[in-house]
Amino acid sequence: MGNASTMIGKWNYPTHVRFGAGRIAELPLACRELGITRPLLVTDEGLAALPMVGRVVDILAAEGPPPPVFSDVKGNPVGSSVDAGVTAFRQAVCDGVVALGGGSAIDVAKAIALMVGQERPLWDFEDKDDNDQLVNVAGMVPCVAVPTTAGTGSEVGRSSVIVEESEHRKVIIFHANMLPGRVIADPELTIGLPPSLTAWTGIDALSHNLEAYCSPYFHPMADGIAIEGIRLVFESLEAAVRDGGDLDARAKMLAASLMGATAFQKGLGAMHSLAHPIGAHLDTHHGLTNAVVMPYVLQLNRVAIEGRIARLVDYLGIQGGYRGFLDAVLALRQAVGIPAGLDALGVTEAHVDVLAPLAVIDPTAGTNPVPLTTEICTRLLRRAIAADLSDW
Repeated sequence: MGNASTMIGKWNYPTHVRFGAGRIAELPLACRELGITRPLLVTDEGLAALPMVGRVVDILAAEGPPPPVFSDVKGNPVGSSVDAGVTAFRQAVCDGVVALGGGSAIDVAKAIALMVGQERPLWDFEDKDDNDQLVNVAGMVPCVAVPTTAGTGSEVGRSSVIVEESEHRKVIIFHANMLPGRVIADPELTIGLPPSLTAWTGIDALSHNLEAYCSPYFHPMADGIAIEGIRLVFESLEAAVRDGGDLDARAKMLAASLMGATAFQKGLGAMHSLAHPIGAHLDTHHGLTNAVVMPYVLQLNRVAIEGRIARLVDYLGIQGGYRGFLDAVLALRQAVGIPAGLDALGVTEAHVDVLAPLAVIDPTAGTNPVPLTTEICTRLLRRAIAADLSDW
């Protein structure tokens, strides 16, 4: 746990959340509470043509003009989408943003809400140094987030992950006021998610909770949230994948997603520092990539996390200490159809020399329990490609 001199931290916790089936009906109220009278509805390309978006438009139109819809959002969101969204916002003379979708749509929506009143380019607000101090806070507009997946937890986050296309680099854009002012977390909106996306986003939630729990920083409140989030994933993900209409499983996974994004202010680790450059270069699904690399990162970190995992398995009721937990992770991955190695995602030996240095400098690398080097990340990538789970 550390001594008194290491027990320091900066703790922030999430926003106002309306959680439960049917709460989408309260979206107009959430907008009114933030002073939004004409929102830009931001969603992704896949959702735009589905009845869900029409339903949300109708709910908002019942108490005001129909909102303009912006849907130029891809699975790995890019800076040009943010720019296009800012243009759409200004042309429609909007005064706030409603984000509807998974992490990509919510990340773009939060970035639009940031950028509509800025004169600097988006990349000036990368999460490093004191770049957040460059933000013109008065130029930001309020945002209501409505998640339709249970994975990223972006609805309770203060940042957006956006691909800088010219450099093939995922950039974390941060400002404390990017946190949505209201969240509508309605598990009914996740029922239409296909089994594969349910699995991929669900293990993304597991990765957030697990990496936060294993982070070496002192944050006991995040630890408490993370271990319950982990328990909810083990209890509910397989059921949600097997029966997409299981509202109880869907609700628990949505809660686990919120919890993971709340807990990971404590830090993430090598799962994410590998997944970010892989996604930027190969356009892989972020949650799926985290799911594939998860056991290989656990093996790397074993020497540093074995004590923490021992406490975790006691809470989860898993036998066998660290090895029992690793076996439970492998069983869950297999049950929900996660491939064994990165080769299934198109990652080859030829990519390693490009990806390993990028993983080391990713903002999430610094809180991995074992310090990362280019050599370690090279070995880690090779093991994940070959599905090699041998001890380090």
